[in-house]
Amino acid sequence: MRKAYQPTERKSLRRFNVSEVAELTGISPSNFRVRHKDGSFPEVELDKRGHRTYSAEDIDQIRNIMFRTGKNPDLYRPGRKEGDEMQIVSIVNFKGGSSKTTTTIHLAQRYALRGYRVLALDMDPQGSLSTFFGYRPELDFEDEGALTIYDALRYEEPGGLRRAPLKDVIRKTYFKNLDMCPASLMLSEYETETANALSRAASGKGSDSIFAVRLAEALQGVRDDYDLVLIDCPPQLGFTTLTSLTASTGLIVTVVPGMLDVASMSQFLKLASETMDVIGKATHQEQQWDFVKFLITRYEPSDGPQTQMASFLRHILGKQVLINPMLKSTAISDAGMTQQTIYEVDPKQLVKGTLDRALNSMNAAAAEIEAVIQEAWGREWHVNSSE
Repeated sequence: MRKAYQPTERKSLRRFNVSEVAELTGISPSNFRVRHKDGSFPEVELDKRGHRTYSAEDIDQIRNIMFRTGKNPDLYRPGRKEGDEMQIVSIVNFKGGSSKTTTTIHLAQRYALRGYRVLALDMDPQGSLSTFFGYRPELDFEDEGALTIYDALRYEEPGGLRRAPLKDVIRKTYFKNLDMCPASLMLSEYETETANALSRAASGKGSDSIFAVRLAEALQGVRDDYDLVLIDCPPQLGFTTLTSLTASTGLIVTVVPGMLDVASMSQFLKLASETMDVIGKATHQEQQWDFVKFLITRYEPSDGPQTQMASFLRHILGKQVLINPMLKSTAISDAGMTQQTIYEVDPKQLVKGTLDRALNSMNAAAAEIEAVIQEAWGREWHVNSSE
């Protein structure tokens, strides 16, 4: 990791060319030229060929200008409006290898670049999402005072450590508009502690709030700071996942279109449904999500059995299956070798055609989910509108 992030040994975000910024913002390249010429857009750095390049901060500044002067201001500040609730979306499945973490980090970065205020929350003790942000969970969070999401969920004991406010756990990142809550192996203690807390409650000796609402309570402290919270859940239906599901306003279920993966997902849905019913009775509040969508991941259009299984899923689940799948791509796996995504890796390091194919796939899936989120806020959304 030190070699990958020389010379600072920390991750930093690359700059973007005008075509990329045009795609992100919906501002046409010709409008960029006009705006720079008349001085309404700030001057930015030039590359070796004399072409303009933009930092994430430059993009955000341009968004603010277009929000004030553009014909469709809401396109440039697409986040919450007055009266909208913070959207909390869990990315879940029973089975490992269904691209939960890959989906979470790509959606988080895409929406941050699109102008949303995003919090990425790692709820997997393996800390894979935290690794994408340049941390080494097995080392970086061992020091006393290095808080993780566990510290915001932990159970308090007389004379012991108290729960930390989520604000104290959240870390700023190298990515504009994107903050994160890290996880480490310590989060696995939450499973044992919750079992003990439930035992105490059953014997009338417990006073802690029920495990299911602990994350929801923690998120209340930052509800005005973010438009979206994206939660990377562990590949199991334990207390950690159930805590995430209860806090969520929407779910994205990632599924690889294979027989074993679909069978595993079916078991996950059945068990999750039964368990959430029990939790609903315990909390006297029925769990209602604004949406539950299924995202087909690691999809290979040329694979006959995969195509058949994807068709089967659409037949059974209908419009709950997102139209746009996330393609299996060597660009995503190659970028992941250095804990990067296809949004932050230097395009020169990958084959252009392969990268473009992965970007088109990921952008389409993200846009479809974005429209679902906007619909939850009561708005129709057309991402491809431009000026």
